[in-house]
Amino acid sequence: MNIPSPSEPKGTSRSDGRMNGRILFWAITSALAGFLFGFDTVVISGAEKTIQHIWGLTPAMHGLAMGSALYGTVLGALFGGWPTDKFGRKPTLIFIGFLYIFAAVGSAFANGVELFIAARFIGGLGIGISTIVAPLYISEIAPAAFRGRLTGMFQFNIVFGIIIAYASNAAISAMGIANDWRWMLGIAAIPSLIYAVMCFGLPESPRWLIGKKGDLAAGLNVLKLIEPEMTASDQKAYADEIQSAAQAETKVASHFWSWRLRVPICLAILIAFFNQLSGINAVLYFAPRIFEMTGLGAKAALLQSIGIGVANLLFTFVGLSLIDRLGRRTLLYIGSFGYILSLGMTAWAFFTHHYGIVPVCIFAFIASHAVGQGAVIWVFISEIFPNRHRAQGQTLGCFTHWIFAALLTTFFPMMVTAFAPGIVFSFFCGMMVLQLIWVNLFVPETKGVSLEEMQHKLGIEPESAHS
Repeated sequence: MNIPSPSEPKGTSRSDGRMNGRILFWAITSALAGFLFGFDTVVISGAEKTIQHIWGLTPAMHGLAMGSALYGTVLGALFGGWPTDKFGRKPTLIFIGFLYIFAAVGSAFANGVELFIAARFIGGLGIGISTIVAPLYISEIAPAAFRGRLTGMFQFNIVFGIIIAYASNAAISAMGIANDWRWMLGIAAIPSLIYAVMCFGLPESPRWLIGKKGDLAAGLNVLKLIEPEMTASDQKAYADEIQSAAQAETKVASHFWSWRLRVPICLAILIAFFNQLSGINAVLYFAPRIFEMTGLGAKAALLQSIGIGVANLLFTFVGLSLIDRLGRRTLLYIGSFGYILSLGMTAWAFFTHHYGIVPVCIFAFIASHAVGQGAVIWVFISEIFPNRHRAQGQTLGCFTHWIFAALLTTFFPMMVTAFAPGIVFSFFCGMMVLQLIWVNLFVPETKGVSLEEMQHKLGIEPESAHS
């Protein structure tokens, strides 16, 4: 009997070509972790000057307070794979919601910088873990035909959360209420609570139930919800296929750091490396400084919070609408060419003092990132590892991403002080030339390929599968 692979469209998509409504709702729910990620990251922008003033923070302590969430993010990304595999995808998603609630309430009621740093650090833990478990969970329940768009909703929600945070800060500030900074930070508890409650309605990933917990019956019950149009015998064969793949994987390789997994390991590290060496965090975090170099002055903050945010959101939507049509590799090509052109023109503008084109080039850069790396990274990392090692692989990619994000954010002010802006943007442009070469030579297309088939495509299928 020819059984559809566990991620293939049959059954998980309706006969009329539309997606199973249950899967869409579950994907939206788990992707809301990305909304909280984006909201929590940016909402601090409305309060940072006030807390520096009321607590009399030195520049060093102020920097520590502002960066405390980022340190938590790195730690969460490093260790987030453990609860994801140990306790399951669903409990970890719920746990993230409570971390965000604690962070929001703790930040709002902090009576000193120490409690504030602790609360922000805990929120950062939630961010780091969310980048592992949310894309991973969606990839494990989604049909291959829709997996890119569904998993990519995590990135869309990050960008959407950023814009809502800016809007929320502006609205609260306009009310003129006392201690408005506390309201700016505390308001995040509301969407965090809603998200946590919604997560209780999620089913556990059938791949975790069968492959990790060894509970075939529970996994089969979830598969019946995911694949309601399949016959009972096909659903059982489907579950058996997942179980066989997990058992074969256990026999062949029990360690993540192995020669056998060298291809997905290298792919995860390099896509995260190039993501940050594009300079994206430098542009997002230091846009006012960049625009001030061009003489825009007071317009800088507006361009950052509104113009860049809107461009990021719109083109993220474009990227997600194309990811399952054109494929991950094609979007990385498009993004690479866009990076090279926009960064190259930015460097040229600074070298030749044609500052008027810099804002246009920066918006083009944001668009290139949103369509390319922004739309692809979390999807791609969640697809390339075997079921047994998917959480560890997601951990590796996320940890690499956040380490380079922290390093770039730390060193960018020193870079633009030590070197002319044209040289700095030329460096980023050169790194994107290397990304283009890497995409052309080494990046596989994962569009429409089941998660089990991906092992074979990357040359890591267990030997027993050939028998």
